[in-house]
Amino acid sequence: MTHPFLDLAPLSAEHFASVERRVAGLMDTSQDVVIMQGEALLPLEGAIRGTARPGTVALNIVTGPYGQTFGDWLRDCGATVHDLAVPFHTAVTAAQVREAFAEHPDIDFVSLVHAEAATGNTNPVAEIGEVVREHGALFYLDAVASIGAEPVLPDAWGVDLCVIGAQKAMGGPAGVSAVSVSARAWERMEANPQAPRHSYLSLLDWKHRWIDGGRKALLHAPAQLEMLALEACVERIETEGLTALTARHAHAAAATRAGALALGGGIEPYVYEARDAAPVATTLRAPAGVDASELVARALAVDPALPLVAGGGALAKEMIRVNHYGPQATRGVVQSSLAALGGALAELDGAAGTGAPVDLEGARRAVTAAWA
Repeated sequence: MTHPFLDLAPLSAEHFASVERRVAGLMDTSQDVVIMQGEALLPLEGAIRGTARPGTVALNIVTGPYGQTFGDWLRDCGATVHDLAVPFHTAVTAAQVREAFAEHPDIDFVSLVHAEAATGNTNPVAEIGEVVREHGALFYLDAVASIGAEPVLPDAWGVDLCVIGAQKAMGGPAGVSAVSVSARAWERMEANPQAPRHSYLSLLDWKHRWIDGGRKALLHAPAQLEMLALEACVERIETEGLTALTARHAHAAAATRAGALALGGGIEPYVYEARDAAPVATTLRAPAGVDASELVARALAVDPALPLVAGGGALAKEMIRVNHYGPQATRGVVQSSLAALGGALAELDGAAGTGAPVDLEGARRAVTAAWA
């Protein structure tokens, strides 16, 4: 039998390198871009383990769960870690980063998540990058959720290690990811005896055997289906236009926020200020006395395809996330998601006898107006 996913011609080094160049174009970077054969946690961990060591003094900015993970990896590498944690309903500021440098002038590594899809906030990377450059620290950025939803500009922002994944706003596969690496990040890795070598986590292996070799021979058999899916994903973005794609995500976020406020019933945005809200996903706070996970379950019973999830861990009872990214960043998806949440909330309120008002038509009008 034949199947479109089987019996494909091998993916050549030239083809692999061409996909790499197109991904670099999306990031508007002249740095080396390495496409790694795994989900984004692979380069996220590999980049930290390649550059952190005993003696490293790191400022780890925590605005969500991934920031907490990066701190754990840094400590495991023997680094001294100063966590700058802010409430998940807000974003960090450049002034807070400047204060951290003033308190700990020996900081030589800064880790930051651009957009935290899990908590719905986004951080002002350009402003933070200016502060980091002033102090000469290495700048590590997780842009997995933000790429495609908002500008990601590692060169302009002074980012030394910028990790992206295709599975969110890009609307692509989860099984491959990429990282842009500056010249001084490579130097830091070369000087680090603890940096992974001869390892699946190793970025240096890609430099020595792939980049320094003129991109003529791949390290191992590539994840062919994922690479072809990534190429198709990039082609679709190029056709739509990156500017149009980011605008579509911005419209989806603004419309979800406006619609949720108009919906009533006690639902409100989880991130207080619109300027701190990520375009990739909008988080909402469930009404007092309503379990967010139960509310989401009732909404999904109406339409299981809606991009609704409850918050993770301790946030499961209070947070609702609308994942309006990639193909889901449309007015129809936003309206359907809010309608399902409103219907589920009315049902729960009716059962509880509270009778909290829900305005489905008002939410629909607000979404339409915000999208326009």
